[in-house]
Amino acid sequence: MLQTPYYLIDKSRLLPNLEKIAHLREASGAKALLALKCFATWSVFDMMSDYMDGTTSSSLFEVKLGREKFPGETHAYSVAWAEHEIDETLANSDKVIFNTAAQLGRFEEVSRGHTRGLRVNPGVSTSGFDLADPARPFSRLGEHDPADIEPVADLISGFMFHNNCENEDFDRFNEMLGLIEARFGHLIRRMGWISLGGGIHFTGEGYPLDRLAERLKRFAGENEVQVYLEPGEAAITNSTTLEVTVLDTLFNGKDLAIVDSSIEAHMLDLLIYRESARIAPNDGPEEWMICGKSCLAGDIFGEFRFPAPIKPGDRLSIQDAAGYTMVKKNWFNGVKMPAIAIREMDGTTRLVRDFTYEDFAAALS
Repeated sequence: MLQTPYYLIDKSRLLPNLEKIAHLREASGAKALLALKCFATWSVFDMMSDYMDGTTSSSLFEVKLGREKFPGETHAYSVAWAEHEIDETLANSDKVIFNTAAQLGRFEEVSRGHTRGLRVNPGVSTSGFDLADPARPFSRLGEHDPADIEPVADLISGFMFHNNCENEDFDRFNEMLGLIEARFGHLIRRMGWISLGGGIHFTGEGYPLDRLAERLKRFAGENEVQVYLEPGEAAITNSTTLEVTVLDTLFNGKDLAIVDSSIEAHMLDLLIYRESARIAPNDGPEEWMICGKSCLAGDIFGEFRFPAPIKPGDRLSIQDAAGYTMVKKNWFNGVKMPAIAIREMDGTTRLVRDFTYEDFAAALS
């Protein structure tokens, strides 16, 4: 048995997401790029690349990782490229996407001859969190005025719209795509490709995948463009657990259990958005608060129900621990970073990476 804590990627749970992506690609003609900002654990890229067309990035390092580890197209996007990054970015990408017309202008000469795009902010989104809303007031994420895009339209061949966030509602997606077409359609029809970004939860249970495929195909045909999607969470949802062990228990008005992990260090996205972790089946007469081992008072995974009292040595599996989790893990308090393991399709589990004191020391100076 592997020493906890560790992230466990289960290929048999990853596969259904990839099969839905493959079906959508086939039915719609859209291409699918893995959003590395969400998930960049390259030990399973060999499997994922059989079902997807490449990667998209948010930084130079992600561009290089995509080019090195994931076959297919490599799209390079950043909120702002630095002058010392641009040459390496172009050398390692098939398309470069600029966040503003000003950045496009600044790097127009050096990027001439490269396939270029521009991020467009349509001003509508599905995010329930202001922190994650790309269309929030005063957003820096993309150009929002067609009048500012028109003068540079001939310098690019595509747009990237990223305005969905955990959007499980096809009708809302359809409505927003209609608004995008109404406002930017005359510019879209001058392009050769359009990325509609990520945040569309089309691998979720009950999502009308064929309706989405029809809408994407119609959008592509009417505007004569190649459509790209950038699934992150949709590609890896429910595929991974964070395996932890109970170290201690106490009672302070509630039953508390301290585990050998930390939400701040190992599932930071949940802390940022003040969301609870998930434990399945979360059922039984015993109610316990599961706490992390860092010194942060609010280092709490959540409150869950169990069939029997928890005791030191018990193993717990924190569900859905892939998206925006491994990419954000950190060394706060020097808590040991979870190892990474993969459960193969035949049920065998192998350790692919462990982290040591030397890794902790090397991250500092």
